[in-house]
Amino acid sequence: MLLDNVKGLVRQYLITETDFVKAKDNIDDDQLRRYALKAIDVICQKAEIVLNEEEIGSIVREIVSSVISLGPVRDLMEDESVSEIMINGPTQIFIQRDGKIQLSDVKFESSNELSHMIQKILAASGSGRRVDESSPYVDFSLLDGSRVNIVIPPVSLSGAIVTIRKFSSRIETVDDLIKLGMFNEEMAEFLVAAIKAKLNIIFSGATGTGKTTALNVLGKHIPSEERIVTIEDTAELGFKKEHVVRLQAKAANVEGKGTVSIRDLFVNSLRMRPDRIIIGEVRGSEALDLIQSISSGHSGSLAIVHGESPTDCYNRLVTMLLMSGIQLSVDEIRRQIACAIDLIVHVELFIDGKRRVTHIADLYYDGENKDVILEDVFYFDQKEITEDGKVIGNWVLKKRKPSFLKKFEKRNIKLPSNLFEL
Repeated sequence: MLLDNVKGLVRQYLITETDFVKAKDNIDDDQLRRYALKAIDVICQKAEIVLNEEEIGSIVREIVSSVISLGPVRDLMEDESVSEIMINGPTQIFIQRDGKIQLSDVKFESSNELSHMIQKILAASGSGRRVDESSPYVDFSLLDGSRVNIVIPPVSLSGAIVTIRKFSSRIETVDDLIKLGMFNEEMAEFLVAAIKAKLNIIFSGATGTGKTTALNVLGKHIPSEERIVTIEDTAELGFKKEHVVRLQAKAANVEGKGTVSIRDLFVNSLRMRPDRIIIGEVRGSEALDLIQSISSGHSGSLAIVHGESPTDCYNRLVTMLLMSGIQLSVDEIRRQIACAIDLIVHVELFIDGKRRVTHIADLYYDGENKDVILEDVFYFDQKEITEDGKVIGNWVLKKRKPSFLKKFEKRNIKLPSNLFEL
């Protein structure tokens, strides 16, 4: 909290007491750092605060990053209607606006200008990652939460490729998602209750459908007294809660050593006394540890799995467990997954640019028939597509009693009356 206060005071000082605002677009990074260091020194002397080198570096990086020259794409970064920027070499820049991809008229003057921007945003991110011929691709996050992927030659045959998935500060609450048409009020109320009841939930969907956004927003309803451990390959989850421990995988160094995988972090997280473990994306053998940890009592886990449908998501989990090398039959693996996971929340991007939760599916094992059942609790029923491309449909609730209802009763979480046939 002290560091956040100092950052605010430093920014205020730069704006009100110096010519920083006028000068910032015409000076280089070293000059920006000097402005920031002088401001930090003044504020610390006035408030009699002592900061260590790491804290000072953090403030400087944040200030430099906030005004860093993004060249011709700066306006696109500041345009709230643009959700993704796709730079295919210096002269071809696509954007996603309102869920639809279009070619922009923005261009870089040369490949060198694009390369210069890449190195500047990478350095300002504070991620410690690099991109060069020996390591020609990288994933990292900007300080505002936007996710960046970079691929350069010789891997890319089209020049440097930069994909920026922007963090939207406009989407903060469940009401925001309702207004955007991702789900309706009844579904929102159910999902918030499911989070509080510590159901184990997988968020499924293709790339760019809004899985992480949905998880981020719904995750804010985790009770404040719970200890949350997030595990990611590239930081995207942003829970603004007091007790959150964030872990991020680490790529190998120049010598090819020092790799820390998602699975390594997951195994270690079990020793950190977590109330909730949240995985940014499950795509490998860590799926086995996730299922086993849930089975051993770590309820309330949340994770993201890429999939075209709830069924595909479930089948991918089965495949991941098989590839982990576990010595179990396919039937036993299927049973363990079905016993561990309560819900699959599937999100899709429609042709009208809207992201919708199309399925909230109940996953369970039918012991009597010895079969895995995946049955919708809610689903989106698409009726038609109008001439102007608008998707018409509505969400349908199935009234049957879901398999996980006892978890709500156990934690005294109330559901809307008459939601299910009891």
